[in-house]
Amino acid sequence: MTGPDGSEQFVKTHDFVQPRPYAIAGLLAAAFALTGCGQPASQAAAPPPPPVTVAQPVKRTVTDWDEYTGRFEAVEEVQVRPRVGGFVNSVEFQDGAIVHAGDLLYVIDPRPFEAVAEQADGQLSDARAKVELAKRELDRGLNLVQTSAVSEQVVDQRRQALQAAHAAETQAEGALKAARLNIEFTHVTAPLTGRVSRHLVSPGNLVQGSDTGTSTLLTSIVALDPIYVYFDMDETTFIKYSKLWFEGKRPSSRDTANPVQVTLAGETKPSHDGAINFLDNRLDVSTGTLRSRAVVKNTDLSILPGQFGRVRLIGSAPYEALLVPDVAVATDQSRKIVFVVKPDDTVEARPVVPGPLDDGLRVIREGLTAEDRVIVNGIQRARVGAKVAPSPAQAPAGAKAGTKAGDKS
Repeated sequence: MTGPDGSEQFVKTHDFVQPRPYAIAGLLAAAFALTGCGQPASQAAAPPPPPVTVAQPVKRTVTDWDEYTGRFEAVEEVQVRPRVGGFVNSVEFQDGAIVHAGDLLYVIDPRPFEAVAEQADGQLSDARAKVELAKRELDRGLNLVQTSAVSEQVVDQRRQALQAAHAAETQAEGALKAARLNIEFTHVTAPLTGRVSRHLVSPGNLVQGSDTGTSTLLTSIVALDPIYVYFDMDETTFIKYSKLWFEGKRPSSRDTANPVQVTLAGETKPSHDGAINFLDNRLDVSTGTLRSRAVVKNTDLSILPGQFGRVRLIGSAPYEALLVPDVAVATDQSRKIVFVVKPDDTVEARPVVPGPLDDGLRVIREGLTAEDRVIVNGIQRARVGAKVAPSPAQAPAGAKAGTKAGDKS
């Protein structure tokens, strides 16, 4: 710097030219403090184990039920056809209604048959008069032959005439009965109780009558209660049933009405009960199956012939089994597993062999013990080998001791 007299002068600057030792130490401390602000003072605490709900398997006696796809068919089905021909006078039923045996369905014009019946009645009266005349002539001949007024030949002729008169009377009686039957046949009635189809012939139409099956089809009737359900069991299942029968563990359906339960389309539980009443005498070589049939109660008439249903048939002897909620069973590629909490609260994936379902509980044939703690809720939070915080679950719905697997009762 230049002074007033032109000479160079220097100004002392204490902060930059000659810093003191204590100032340097303060700057270093501040720098270290600023550097340390970006790092945690200690390591973060580990997260707690995830909570899960566990339950021990339910132990009880169950019975397996095998399931098949069945189709319903009517126990009785009739095609209504006239036994006499003629013009239809009236239709006496409502299409699709329930009819009872003996209810009037059709009326065919009876007048031609009434005329034939009157003619047959007259012929019968004539035949009976001839019988009376032949009797009197025979009686007179028997009296006269004693005085030799007539010969034995005349008596034999009169006896033969009486027999011919009796035969003519019998023929006339038969003709009258046939004519009266034809009058009855003009009133077509329901042969059984069931649901009638629509009428196929309207009043005023001519129908053909016959007893040989060539007559006109008028309508049809199917019986609804009870109803049959047909289903096919495969050869392996049939062999299993046979083995159980030989071992005395399950009765044969050929001589015992083994119970079945039927679930209709759209239902989740069986709604109808029945029993096996037929097994075919051979296996179908094209499908390798055995045709079977059960008769099912249909008191509410909710089942119609032609419907499909799921048929459950008793498939084993009663046995002790362990059951877990079905939601606890997971799929690991081709195997089924459940997640078990070990004594140290770590998770283990346990392969199991599942059985049938029982009201939300799944039978476990192999892989579990009654003391295992199975994860039933929070499976998505569990990791194999990691610890969890287990809490006991309430009794699962449907866990009723002594209930058969798949049985509502």
